[in-house]
Amino acid sequence: MTTSDRATGDRTGNGAPGGKGPAGPSGGSSFAGDVSVDGANEAAGGAAITAPSGPTPGGTGGGGVHPSSAVGPTVADPVAPGRTPAERLPTGPVMLGSIKRMVTLTVDGDEVRVPEGSTILNALHEEGTPAQADTPTLCWAPNMDPINACRVCVVEVEGSRVLVPSCARKCEDGMEVRTDTEKVRHSRKMVLELLASSADMSQASDDVQRWMGDYGVDAARYGPPAPPSEAGERDRRHAGHHHAPDGAVAANVHQPVKIDNDLYVRDYSRCIMCYKCVNACGTDAQFTFAIAAAGRGFDARIATEYEVELPDSACVYCGNCIGVCPTGALKSVREHDLRSDDDWHPEEETVTTTVCSFCGVGCNLELHVQQGSIVNVTSPADHSVTHGHLCIKGRFGFQHVQNY
Repeated sequence: MTTSDRATGDRTGNGAPGGKGPAGPSGGSSFAGDVSVDGANEAAGGAAITAPSGPTPGGTGGGGVHPSSAVGPTVADPVAPGRTPAERLPTGPVMLGSIKRMVTLTVDGDEVRVPEGSTILNALHEEGTPAQADTPTLCWAPNMDPINACRVCVVEVEGSRVLVPSCARKCEDGMEVRTDTEKVRHSRKMVLELLASSADMSQASDDVQRWMGDYGVDAARYGPPAPPSEAGERDRRHAGHHHAPDGAVAANVHQPVKIDNDLYVRDYSRCIMCYKCVNACGTDAQFTFAIAAAGRGFDARIATEYEVELPDSACVYCGNCIGVCPTGALKSVREHDLRSDDDWHPEEETVTTTVCSFCGVGCNLELHVQQGSIVNVTSPADHSVTHGHLCIKGRFGFQHVQNY
C-alpha cells in the first residue's frame, strides 16, 4: 500500500490495520476531523468541540463489539477521560520528545547544566563562553558521530589521569572541567605542530589556521621536511616496517596528487588521518565503504580495497568525503585546477542557498561562486534532509548551469 493509499484509508475509515491510530469498528483509523482531541478538533486547529457520540474509549458498544483502548493523540485523554473541555489544553495534546534529566558540571569555575548524554564539547558549544565554544577540532563534525582521533580538543577533568577528548567524553553530574590550563594548551600545540610537520596544512580551513596562530605552532622546529615519496611508494610499504630516522629531516606524508577520475582528487600530502572521510563513506552517511584505513603507525593511510584506482573501487562519487575533509586533502577537480593555475579567489567567493532540482527529495545546496562561476557545491550540516551530505548529482552536477 502506498503512502497516499494509507492516507485515504485513514480518512475514510477503511484503511488497513497498519495505518496510524487505533483500529475503528470498520477496520481502519477514524479521520482525525471527527474525533475529540483533548476537547479540540484536530483538523480545526484546536477549536473546542463536542465529544463524539458512541462508546467511550475502552468501553463496550452495541452488539458486543469492544473497540480498541485509547491510544495516541487522536482520542480522548487516556489519563483523565472525565475532564471537561475547559479543563483540557485548548491547543490539543503536547507532543514531547525523549525526556532527559539535566546534569550539572563546572566548566572553568562556572556551573552549567546540560541534558544527560551531552558531551563536554556539546556543553562548551551550548553553554560555554565564546572562548570555550571555540575549542579547536579536526576530526569532529556536527553531522557526524565522534571519531576521537585527533586529540586537539582535549580538556582537563578533575580526577582523570590524562587529558580527555571533549568531543567524545560524556558529561557527568559534579564533573569539573578546565579548558584553558597550561597542560591543555601545551597538548593542543604539540598535536597541531606534529600534524603540521608531517602534512601540508596550508589549505586547511580558516579556523584551523587561526588556531595554529593562537597556540603558537612552529612546525619548522622539527627540521626541514624529508623529500616526498614517489607515486605509490607509501601504498607499497610493508605495514610496521620502516627505517630508523636520522633526525636531520622531519618525516612527512608528502606524495604526488592522485588524479584518476573527473570529479575529485586525493592529495594525501595534506592527510592527517582524521578518519572523517572513512566514516562519511561508511556508517555516518553513505554506507558504501569504498575506503578504509590501511597500514600501521606513520605508514597508516587511507586506501581503497586492494589499492585499486578509484574508478575500479566501490566509490559512488557522492563526494561526502570532500565535504568533511578539514585540510583540503580531498577536493573537487574544479578547485584543484583553479588552485594549480593560481586562479583561486576565496576572498571573492559568495555562497547562495538553493534547492537541488534533480529529484524531489528537496536537498538544500550551497553554491560557492567565484568570479561568476560555480566552483563547489556543499549542503548545510543542519539541514533536516541532507544533514550536510549529498549525492553525485547534487555535489557535482552543476556544469550544465555554466554551459551558456
